[in-house]
Amino acid sequence: MELQQTQTQKLSQRQLYSVELLRLSTLELEAYVRELAQENPLVELEDAAVPPQAEDRGELLGRLRWLEDNDRQNWFYQQFTDEELDPLARIGTSGGLEETLVSFLSRQLDRRRPEEETARLVRYLIYSLDDDGYLRTPLEELASHGGVPLPRLEEALALLKTLEPAGVGAAELWECLALQLERIGETGPALAIVRDHLEALAKRHDRAIAAKLNITTAQVEQARRTIRELDPRPGSVFQRTEQVCYTQPDLVVEEREGGLTVRSARGERPPFQVSRYYQKLLEQTEDKEVREYLLEKLRQAENVLWAAEQRGSTLLRCAQVVVERQGEFFRSGPEALRPLRMGEVAQELGLHDSTVSRAVREKYLQCPQGLYPLSWFFSRNAGVGEGLSGTAARKLLLRLIDGEDKGKPLSDQQLSEEMAREGCPISRRTVTKYREELGIPSASGRKKGG
Repeated sequence: MELQQTQTQKLSQRQLYSVELLRLSTLELEAYVRELAQENPLVELEDAAVPPQAEDRGELLGRLRWLEDNDRQNWFYQQFTDEELDPLARIGTSGGLEETLVSFLSRQLDRRRPEEETARLVRYLIYSLDDDGYLRTPLEELASHGGVPLPRLEEALALLKTLEPAGVGAAELWECLALQLERIGETGPALAIVRDHLEALAKRHDRAIAAKLNITTAQVEQARRTIRELDPRPGSVFQRTEQVCYTQPDLVVEEREGGLTVRSARGERPPFQVSRYYQKLLEQTEDKEVREYLLEKLRQAENVLWAAEQRGSTLLRCAQVVVERQGEFFRSGPEALRPLRMGEVAQELGLHDSTVSRAVREKYLQCPQGLYPLSWFFSRNAGVGEGLSGTAARKLLLRLIDGEDKGKPLSDQQLSEEMAREGCPISRRTVTKYREELGIPSASGRKKGG
């Protein structure tokens, strides 16, 4: 026998909450906290009722035991019905399920009862899925960001891919479809076509596919029918962010004393507070079961509160860099928008790219120019070099066309040259593309009397 000492990094519960809350919009965070308050008596909302008085102690202890017996974690161990495991059977007229993809997957995961660290890693991956159920971020990046070994995360991903709906956790379309075919035990050519010939199938190159797989074109057509029955977006039937019917700003940009400042639209207060009454009860109670229950709920409340505060801090830091880099936009308008990549902000703040991506997702910034998604300020370069963004390039193109001699309008080549002189070097082909997107005729079509 040999004794070895090793160091491992584990994803803490706080980190998991931090990943989950960072990607939530303001309305989603409010809903999350209100739902949490329903099951955790230590989560006290601003509009919470006055806490129970001392004479209600017996009734209170009874309520706490009832909460423990009916805690949500016990819901996970109930048997699933056929309808519950068939998301398509539960689509309502509103366009999606009443629960989110995260909650649906989490319930299945808890029912599997995996080892604690594996469960945490699977949840980490669940929170990293996009609304369609895909894991777009490379696993290597997630491992680096979470400080966990890549092989452990690969094991967690393998478990995630066994959950319903089939196809979740895939990185690309072909993998999503392949997971669904494997789940139904498909043994025909459909699986081979999905893995290696999906693009050819879309282009209806049936004969070429048949020749490569040594099958008939009839078999290719049968495979096409099978593939068409699959769901390319397995997460899309669940409740989605786009169902939010109105938008609230998360941040406000103001000009003060000649400089730009950014602040949280909701102030510095946390989304809830930990109940002092229940904390005092925890210190005083001699009931072992009640004490253990309250301790568990206290840890949960403190972890979520920490994650919510981290979310606000990270969002504000990202916004401050954006406002600093895009200062001319806030002074001059959209025409002054500059190219900015999330990687630049991440590097300046010492964060991972995926952290910045989650932080700006579905967050909105209010400024004198209007209400903008924070992600809007991350624009790719319109052309070569340090030119303007695509949005600003279109604005500049419109300005040049509006100011041209209508009797002798500028050609696309001349527009390209003028834009280069204005500090936006883009090709003639790109000018043509932008002009057509804006619905502007060519030079001959704009000529006065032409």
